[in-house]
Amino acid sequence: MLMSWNWLNSLVSIPASLKDVAEKLTVTGCEIEGITYPCEELSGVWVAKIISLKPHPNKSSLFVVQLDYGKGEAYCVTAATNLKEGDLIPYAPPQAVLADGTVLSERDFDGIVSQGMMLSAEEIGLPDIADEFGILRLPDDAPVGADLKKYLRLDDAVLDVSVTPNRGDLLSALGIAREIYALFPDAVGRKNMKNRPDEGQLWPMDFRTPTLKDGGCRRYLLGLATDVKIGPSPLPIRILLSLMGMRPISNVVDATNLVMLLMGQPLHAFDLDRLPEREITVRSAKDGEHMTTLDGKERVLDSLDLLITSNGVPIALAGVMGGESTEICDTTKNVVIESASFDPVRVSRTSRRLGLNSEASFRYARGVDPELVYPAMACVLSLLKEWGAAHTEWNVLSAINDIPASRDVALTREKLQRILLWDDLEESSRILNRLGFIEKEKKDNIRKFQVPSYRPDVSIEEDLVEEVARIRGYNDMPSRLPRNMSSRGDHGALMELRSHLRQIALARGYVEVITYSFLPPSYTKLFCLPEDDRRAYLSALSNPLSTELSVMRTFMIPGLLNALASSLRTGWREAVRIFEQGRVFLQDAEAESGIKEEEHIAGLVYPGRDIRKIHKDSDLEDFLSVKGDVEAIISSRGYACRFIPGTEPFGHCGQTAHVFVNGNRVGYLLRLKPSLERELDLGSPIYVFELALEPLLTERQPVFVENPPYPAVHRDISLIVSQEKLAGDVEMEIRKAAGELLWNLRLFDVYVGKGIPEGTRSLAFSLAYRNPARTLSDEEVDAVHNKVREEMVVQGYTLR
Repeated sequence: MLMSWNWLNSLVSIPASLKDVAEKLTVTGCEIEGITYPCEELSGVWVAKIISLKPHPNKSSLFVVQLDYGKGEAYCVTAATNLKEGDLIPYAPPQAVLADGTVLSERDFDGIVSQGMMLSAEEIGLPDIADEFGILRLPDDAPVGADLKKYLRLDDAVLDVSVTPNRGDLLSALGIAREIYALFPDAVGRKNMKNRPDEGQLWPMDFRTPTLKDGGCRRYLLGLATDVKIGPSPLPIRILLSLMGMRPISNVVDATNLVMLLMGQPLHAFDLDRLPEREITVRSAKDGEHMTTLDGKERVLDSLDLLITSNGVPIALAGVMGGESTEICDTTKNVVIESASFDPVRVSRTSRRLGLNSEASFRYARGVDPELVYPAMACVLSLLKEWGAAHTEWNVLSAINDIPASRDVALTREKLQRILLWDDLEESSRILNRLGFIEKEKKDNIRKFQVPSYRPDVSIEEDLVEEVARIRGYNDMPSRLPRNMSSRGDHGALMELRSHLRQIALARGYVEVITYSFLPPSYTKLFCLPEDDRRAYLSALSNPLSTELSVMRTFMIPGLLNALASSLRTGWREAVRIFEQGRVFLQDAEAESGIKEEEHIAGLVYPGRDIRKIHKDSDLEDFLSVKGDVEAIISSRGYACRFIPGTEPFGHCGQTAHVFVNGNRVGYLLRLKPSLERELDLGSPIYVFELALEPLLTERQPVFVENPPYPAVHRDISLIVSQEKLAGDVEMEIRKAAGELLWNLRLFDVYVGKGIPEGTRSLAFSLAYRNPARTLSDEEVDAVHNKVREEMVVQGYTLR
């Protein structure tokens, strides 16, 4: 949120510099992310009056203007057609500096020398304040010869304020001023606002009292402005709005925006004569109902959206955006102005679901003080009357659904002492009073305060303690070392495991990424997840950031693919090796919440868009190189793993394996199926793996075994087996047949070709036999080895 420093000073006298205020606001929770000076370069510009305006003698498209700028007269040449004699304008003589840093000088235009120039809004540095094309014309009471920068208060600084979601009361000039008032004891408030609009006359037309059919609207007020004269708002107002990041539109709209920026209460103006009927009803939308918003887009609504309607026709999305059919236009003559209190959850949901992030929805979603509806209405009607934009001497129509009860919270000396090591209740009371808390009860060791309606974040005693601490200053609080520091802290098994795996992955050339845990509902279809796959059952967020981030992920690969796509969009062409550790969210009826959260690690390997290599294909990534990474991750925890060919809905038919540890499936390794690679348009091949961390939580420590002093006796065996038979399964059968004397078993050759029947392959193993207590004789070894050979024949294998 942008905030004008000059405006803050008009609301409260500030006995400190801008730098000190920014620093104090930041350390107390209202972070100032930056300070800018929009018109800092502008200098040497004066208010001037046009004495005469004549056509250029040599060029018909130009005019020669004689000016009085209080320090003499000057002549300027211009092409602007919006000027006349007597107009007051900004004049920049030679050596003046424009907002963009341009230094002016004299210039000849076909025989006439222009001494500097008259300025437009853009040349001043605020293009949005222009109400017509051409030179900026100043108010009739502008003093000739005055420094323009001081006269228009263009020497302003703009603070970029970051407000936390629980402090909606700070989304206004008065809210920031109130915070400054509390932080600086010598500050004095300067502006008192009307609590309610003045009693007015009955409306000159029949208009029913607003009807509230939904509890999502607590209070709803309608004010009336008649004989409206649509035009630009006063120049100082346009300048202020522009500095605050809002584009001036017209006097009626600018008045509602100004009150919102001042007080934090969003307002909306409807063209009364364009309402379907002279009544307004607040209700829930119907599923599938349509309306067109002010941005010209048609919106499809659902039953949780809150609507403002007239004669049943939607005219606004409550708290989000008005409708196109009733917007203020140049022909508007009568206006009804809405000031209302809406449910923040409903407004936030609608805003996010539709992707409509307006200034109003931003404030409503963070909580708007329900008591502001009356003073905000009084303020906007007063502005329209003051500007001569309309007659506003009419009463206000109102409807109330709910009047929030006031909240009292006690503060005790004991709690202050325990948390802050400081127990001054008198000082605490003064601090809270300046923040707007009203002391209702006073005793020696306890104070009871009424919480102001604009502070819904304060509900318990600890909240009051926090308010006292941050305003008094955390640096001024007594401090002490924590007790019980003798024992060593423990990260926990999961944190230790994640840290360990991170080091392994980084050592193998991976880069860690962190992606959203949220995904679009469509990803299950993209990855072809069948109905019997538990990853296809999604858990939806009740308050999603957007429709593209509305369900919790059930596996991690989509997030890694999004990260890869983001890198490729920036022009990256090299290889990519990334990994992520995080949680997946699977529906489980046995879990207490119905959702089981599992810790996983996932990786993605992509050879790159440009795979031309000086050493040909020797260093290209492939399925086996990624398999080595998975083995390294698992073996680093002391476990052996097996890879068994399998299938995954999104995996390449011939390059998909399930990973097993201790006989249990812990994950998968695969190349994405080519059709998915083409649909994602990321290039190919893309290799991914995903492993559950729970089976690896307990680290298996290596055990030292002394190498036996007696030599091993080696024998080989070569078998012809089916192509479908896994080498690992054959190895297990050999170990079982060989018994305890088998010391080591190694596959050293795989052969397919001449002499081997079709559909089979030859596997050759080296067997090492050893007895740790003595040397084996050839006869003993032959007996065991022959037994192995016989058992392999029994299993259906052919000996070579």
